[in-house]
Amino acid sequence: MRKSKEILRLKWEVGVSDAAASRSCHVSRSAVAGCIRRATAAGLSWPLPKGMDDARLERLLYPSVLTTSERPMPDLAQIHQEMKRKGVTLFLLWQEYKTQSPDGLQYSRFSELYRIWRGKLSVSMRQTHLAGEKVFVDYAGPTVPIVDRTTGESHSAQVFVAVLGASNYTFAEATMTQGLADWTGSHVRTFEFFGGVPEIVVPDNLKSGVTKPCRYDPEINPSYAELARHYGVAVIPARVRKPKDKAKAEGGVLLVERWIMAVLRNRTFFSLVEANAAIKELLTRLNERPFKKLPGCRRSQFEELDKPALKALPERAYEYAQWKQARVGIDYHIEIEGHYYSVPYQLIKLQLDVRITRSTVECFHKCKRVAVHVRSGGYGHSTIPEHMPRAHRDYAQWTPERLIRWGRSIGEQTAIATNIIMSKRRHPQQGFRACMGLMSMGKKYGNDRLEAACNRSIVTNCVSYKSIQSILKTGLDQQALPEMQPTQHIPDHNNIRGPGYFH
Repeated sequence: MRKSKEILRLKWEVGVSDAAASRSCHVSRSAVAGCIRRATAAGLSWPLPKGMDDARLERLLYPSVLTTSERPMPDLAQIHQEMKRKGVTLFLLWQEYKTQSPDGLQYSRFSELYRIWRGKLSVSMRQTHLAGEKVFVDYAGPTVPIVDRTTGESHSAQVFVAVLGASNYTFAEATMTQGLADWTGSHVRTFEFFGGVPEIVVPDNLKSGVTKPCRYDPEINPSYAELARHYGVAVIPARVRKPKDKAKAEGGVLLVERWIMAVLRNRTFFSLVEANAAIKELLTRLNERPFKKLPGCRRSQFEELDKPALKALPERAYEYAQWKQARVGIDYHIEIEGHYYSVPYQLIKLQLDVRITRSTVECFHKCKRVAVHVRSGGYGHSTIPEHMPRAHRDYAQWTPERLIRWGRSIGEQTAIATNIIMSKRRHPQQGFRACMGLMSMGKKYGNDRLEAACNRSIVTNCVSYKSIQSILKTGLDQQALPEMQPTQHIPDHNNIRGPGYFH
């Protein structure tokens, strides 16, 4: 506020010099001289006329200067929305405001009014999020019961929530679990719902997303990291026990619980499809509800702010893949869910990273893919001939001949069993692992018991590693052999097709 009245008092009543008045009022000497000159030109003298308050005196001495209340006020709500756009600063908005209103507020008052207005918003709106920059993801606490029509059993479905930072545009869906497959699948459907991809995903520290939580360097789950690479996003988990890092997600979860899950609390759902259809309908209402303190709604803000800033979706959606580590056996195969897949024999005894999808099994060594197979279910071998060594140079000692010689050193029945096990495989090398298992059983149970177990398996025509192992575990090798019934002769008949029919 100007100090005009004090300057006039000091000069006309006290009679001090311009220098003394400037020091007392902390203004320049030219300001003192200018104030006296304006007062004289206005016909004023000391004491001032009755009723001459500071506001009237200012208007009289400085008629061309407008007060704050007389200046055109900026649209603070619109300024708040513009601040969410990438690269937009408060100074730039002030310059645009001054271009439209030359008599408008100066920058200091302009920024002060904006800070005061922003401080009156809710806590969740105080953070400034750039358009298209972040999406916050989390699971709601309450669940949605899914009832089995047949058994009447109820399963608690989880509710996934994703919120864009700038517009608060919200996505929600129910999934059967919070497992890795459902977690990544919800992200895929989130990006499809938005029609684009943000720059950063901010999750909580749940196991499906973060393998090892850390304040400074969290370790992301390999499958989740692969999804991030596929969509070109960065995953930055919230810090442990720091809910403000994901305040948008917390607020979005609260709204979903109040405006969706609370509304559906008395409904019975018999499938995820049915539950998600109901959630989708209420989600549309939530995104179209008008804001209380800001113009528009979540959808309008999304169309204006986030949607133009999102990156385009990739040509194909991410296919869920599970990663695990597997060590290559001496038969140059790795085991995945009971099935064996071949890799180049040079990788024997090394540990590989394996990527498993619904249709393929891919093997990686030092981030380089070394083998790919069509995924097969159940026990068996998938062997690519190019993976097999020509003469087993690196592991020449592991040959069918050597294994049979080893079996003969135990006994004739063990040698026969070894030969039968390898002859059942398309490639004898595929039986190496089972024969090595017989070796380990000889060390565990002794050679005599192993020989007896092999003999029993041959007599009962059930020669395999698991059969011999079961005989030793149950002690059948120490019991008398069963009396085998003679095979009855099947007479020839036109209605009996015989084994040749199936070849």
